[in-house]
Amino acid sequence: MNDTSWKEVIGSKRRLVIKIGSAVLASDLGLDETIIIQIADQVARLRSQGIDVVIVSSGAIAAGILRLGGKIRPKTIPEKQALAAVGQGRLMEYYESAFSRFGIVVAQVLLTRDGLVARRRYTNAKNTIQTLLRWGIIPIINENDTVATDEIQFTDNDALSVLVVDLADADLLITLSDIDGLYSEDPRKNPEAEILRVVEDVSDEIIKMAGNEPGRAGRGGMRSKLEAARLVTASGVPMVIAKGRRPECLLDIVKGKPIGTLFLPKKRPILHGKKPWIACTLDPEGVLYLDDGAVRAIEQGGKSLLPVGITSIEGDFEQGDCVVCKDCRGRKVATGIISWNSKDLKNILGLRSEEISAKLGLSTIPEVIHRDNMVVLGGSHE
Repeated sequence: MNDTSWKEVIGSKRRLVIKIGSAVLASDLGLDETIIIQIADQVARLRSQGIDVVIVSSGAIAAGILRLGGKIRPKTIPEKQALAAVGQGRLMEYYESAFSRFGIVVAQVLLTRDGLVARRRYTNAKNTIQTLLRWGIIPIINENDTVATDEIQFTDNDALSVLVVDLADADLLITLSDIDGLYSEDPRKNPEAEILRVVEDVSDEIIKMAGNEPGRAGRGGMRSKLEAARLVTASGVPMVIAKGRRPECLLDIVKGKPIGTLFLPKKRPILHGKKPWIACTLDPEGVLYLDDGAVRAIEQGGKSLLPVGITSIEGDFEQGDCVVCKDCRGRKVATGIISWNSKDLKNILGLRSEEISAKLGLSTIPEVIHRDNMVVLGGSHE
């Protein structure tokens, strides 16, 4: 893909989510204020072009380390949460100071996955962010690290940024990191590795290229960024990974200059309506194992899941809970909201609708997971 094609994909975007990783903001002492000022300057110039911006920012722990003189290096979760409590206010001070130079007001928005599980609260968060943007205020969004635990937290701010794209109705996600983009191999291990300027499909093979190493200063490494790219492109929104300390990187990206890796959006988005909420906020309560016929129907035909295609289940769940669907080899096929509880579902596994009607005396048999309540990312159905 040439420069012109980059411009075709990015040039018309009017609302951006910019995710700023800890590795961009962190310095040896904790936090680099000059980088925040550089980013604020670029965002101000984007605003002058009529482009709305939402920022998802890491850095609370790094700011806490700086505030305490660099003496504490956290090793435990309580220590990290305590540093986040110290640093979150300090992080916002940096942003407020930087943006005030350009006459821009910012607002702090702290989210947890648990706080967005209820659809009503999710809608409230969306309305708040939309109102801030309408008022010309830049939302600065972070996970509420002080109260988040493994059970209720987002995997990292890469996962959070995907959710914010939906909350903000954004049309481009830019992830700023300490690397130039996605490479064919780890450039730290192989100097001959080549950067991929365009990725058309975030396949399992692309995900595997990232390995499993975390980021230098935060929880999210390249793998989490690619998982985010898979989700956001499935919603029809392109994503760019670029080096955040590169001068005027945001301005160059918006101009369509190929300075990072561009992930192309699906031509026919499969994440729409409430599906981003299902994919990003709901914690699965169980697992359904499917036969090959059910997998084909879901991935290639876009069908709902019926009892006849389920071979076994794991976990205890209620109607309305989220579950994961896997094939017989353990590969994740889909996630969705289930219409049956686990106790009743066990009694009808593998049965056809007419057999269930005769067994339970029901005239109509609800799907196990309706396709409107299902998120399918691995298959070819778009």
